[in-house]
This record gives sequence, C-alpha cells and structure tokens, in this order.
Amino acid sequence: MTLPRGATQIPLSGGASEVLAEEVPVALVYDGVTQAVMMATPSDLEDFVLGFALSEGLIEARSEIVRTEIVPQLRGIEARAWLAAPAGARFKERRRATTGPVGCGLCGIDSLEQALRPLPRAPRGGGARLAPGAPARALAALRAAQPLQDATHAIHAAGFWSETGGLMLLREDVGRHNALDKLAGALTHAGIAPADGALVMTSRISVDLVQKAVTLGARALIAPSAPTALAVAEARAAGLHLIARAPSTETLIDYTAPERTEEDAA
Repeated sequence: MTLPRGATQIPLSGGASEVLAEEVPVALVYDGVTQAVMMATPSDLEDFVLGFALSEGLIEARSEIVRTEIVPQLRGIEARAWLAAPAGARFKERRRATTGPVGCGLCGIDSLEQALRPLPRAPRGGGARLAPGAPARALAALRAAQPLQDATHAIHAAGFWSETGGLMLLREDVGRHNALDKLAGALTHAGIAPADGALVMTSRISVDLVQKAVTLGARALIAPSAPTALAVAEARAAGLHLIARAPSTETLIDYTAPERTEEDAA
C-alpha cells in the first residue's frame, strides 16, 4: 500500500499494523533566528515557511524571501528562510518566539496587545459573493480531497475554493494553523490571490485563524463548526465574511452578515 506523504505505518502486536499521522518539531527560522517551533506534519515545508511569514505579517510579498532551505536535524526539521533587506530589518524589530504545541496559535507572545493585533480591512469585491449553497459545496469538496485524513483520521485541512474553479488547492497537517499557513504559501507559489475565492477549513474558527485570513487578504473564510465569539467580533471589525455552522440550527450562516443563511447546508 502506498501511503500519502505525512503518514507512517506502525506495527502492532500479533502482526497487525496501523497507519498514523507523522508529527515532528518544525523550526521556522528567518535570517538565522528561530521564530517558531511547531509540531507539524513534515510535508509542504517550503509552503509552510513562506505562508507563516505572510500570515504573521513578517513579510508582505513572496519577493521578500530571497532563499529557503529545508534542513533535517536529529530530532526535527529546520525550515529556513532568508529575508530581503527591508523585510529583514522589520523582522529584527518585531521578532518574538512563538514556540507552542499543536492548536496553540498565540503561544509565545509577550503582551496582551499582541494577542489582538490591529488588522487591515478585508478586500471588498465579488470574491466573497458566494452563491446559495456554495459554502456547503466547498466544505464537501474539501472533505472529499483529503488523502492524509482518509489514511489516518487525525488531520486538519485548509483549502482554496472559487465559484469558477471549485477546490483549487489543499494542504493537510496535524495542526489547523499549520494547514492554513501551508495553504497560504501554496497559493502564493501558484500566484493565486486569497481574495479571488474563499478559504475553507475543516476545523472550528478561533480568533487567530481570522487574524491570519485577514492578514493574507482573504475575503471569506468557511468552516464546518461554530466559531468563537471573539473570532466573529474580529471578522466583523475587519469585514471578513466568516461562514460557519450555527449551533442552534445546524445551518451555515455568514456571521459577518447574519441575515444571510445557507438553508441547504450539508
């Protein structure tokens, strides 16, 4: 059996075995400084180191990374990037350590103010104008295209969906934040603007995912579970269309414009 990237087969007693998700420490290193160590799936790391820099505001464009290198270490992997001079100077001014476990999107910040960083306004335009039923179709397409989740049953995914192209890109990881960062890097490498469609995730939406989506320039973020109240507040303040499941009705609603309900949600 050919396993998808990020899966490994573990022998059990009696000759049986199980396919499990791989999880390793991945250090994201910029200009020789470790910015974060994340427990992650060891795949698509070029996308990861670029997408993290974009979603955390370390850089503003792909051109501000001049070189990347993926270096296996004895007990993990270093994903290294070197920044162009202006971006490197900004990084030195704001660098912080964000070492934390899977699912921790704000570990390592050193002030309460950093937890709710100022966000730009989400772009306006047609990219977030989703037709009735489109969010449900996007979620169904995302779930149908997860080979690593199918093999291991332990994986998150983030995808990019558009009305015209359907599900165009997907990245999987044991961490939901990692999956979104990998997707951000993949979109940038492919020359696709997040504002031209919707970001789609398998997980609940917390405020840090909203922050990343807005920083990346997305117009819409779709998820199958209820968001947190703070995620909704930040999405509304930024003008991001946050489309997720309402706990009381089990339908998908646009929390930024709650009068818009997806009655035919899957």
